[in-house]
Amino acid sequence: MPASPSTARAINDRLALRLLQDEGPLTAGQLKTMTGLSRPTVADLVERLQESGLVRVVGETGARRRGPNARLYGIAADRAHLAALDVRLRSVSVVVTDLVGETLAEATLPMGDGTGTGPAVERAASLLESTARKAGVGHLHTVGIGAPGLIDPATSELRDSTGLPAWHRRLVTVLQERLPATVLVENETNLAAVAEQRQGAARDRDTFVLLWLGHGVGAAVVLDGRLRRGASGGAGEIGFLPVPGTAGLPSATDCDGGFHSLAGSSAIRDLAREYGFGAAEGNLEPSGASAVRAALAGGPSPRGDAFLDALADRLALGVAAVSSVLDPGCVVLGGETGHAGGAALAGRVEKRLAALTPLRTEVRASGLGGAAVLRGALFMSRDAAQDELFPGGA
Repeated sequence: MPASPSTARAINDRLALRLLQDEGPLTAGQLKTMTGLSRPTVADLVERLQESGLVRVVGETGARRRGPNARLYGIAADRAHLAALDVRLRSVSVVVTDLVGETLAEATLPMGDGTGTGPAVERAASLLESTARKAGVGHLHTVGIGAPGLIDPATSELRDSTGLPAWHRRLVTVLQERLPATVLVENETNLAAVAEQRQGAARDRDTFVLLWLGHGVGAAVVLDGRLRRGASGGAGEIGFLPVPGTAGLPSATDCDGGFHSLAGSSAIRDLAREYGFGAAEGNLEPSGASAVRAALAGGPSPRGDAFLDALADRLALGVAAVSSVLDPGCVVLGGETGHAGGAALAGRVEKRLAALTPLRTEVRASGLGGAAVLRGALFMSRDAAQDELFPGGA
């Protein structure tokens, strides 16, 4: 059954808007070429989008020819303003942007371990509000939050998780009550995978797994272009994976004894000390990224190579389990540690992986590192805003 005229118009309008979002300002002629639509159809949709306030003339082409230059049409960036938050155990980072993702203001606030739930929530909420004021934004349309923990697939809410600060969950509720904006929350590792697929190491992949190496470990699963969360939102909780080389087994409430005991921040820090990295090199960052950077500093060395080899042996155990079950074809080593290790660490893991599983799996280093969570949260908020504002959206 053919689409109705109104449905066809909405489809064409959204196609044009997506092109303007991805490619930047375009002329009517360029839109005609990219969409395959007729010239009159493109002229009509451009007029509709201008009348809706979503598109405006942002310039002209610079071609030197007789007659007027072609007009450049672009998304009205100030049509809506967005915010993204990266909520960590000990800090909160905020960025405020326009509808096309241009950064207007950003800030980061450390959060001490002894900060109570109420004060922590107030400090984080105030940081968002002050950053919006700094950006000159009076109203936020959508706010995206990336946080550790499980997201309930039925309610899209952050679930209570053992070992995570209570203020994380409370912050989401407070912002929903305090702001006249749509507030969304997603697991930090899942958002990192979204960012790596759009801007980072997985741009050419519609199926891959991101292994997050930060304070803890986790995995995000993207299959056929879709993020998979699992029946309870726990897909990728690889820290609980039983693996050889640990002192025991994990439990339902404690991931010690699982893969976390080999690849978590404290485990990497302890491993680094065994190879002489630690006090002599200064304090290590919680993620262990500084140990990896120290091992790579100055080029190859026997001590650095030995540490990286030992770390790759550990990481390959978790990657092999994921590859054997999902066969993703590609695993991205994310987080600060994966980013710091670069191709040197990724290559080592890939080599060891080839000896553990017959399934060919490419291992890549993160292209975004710790910045991936904030970028992913921004993509989430931008997509939601555009789905609502664009023709035929929510």
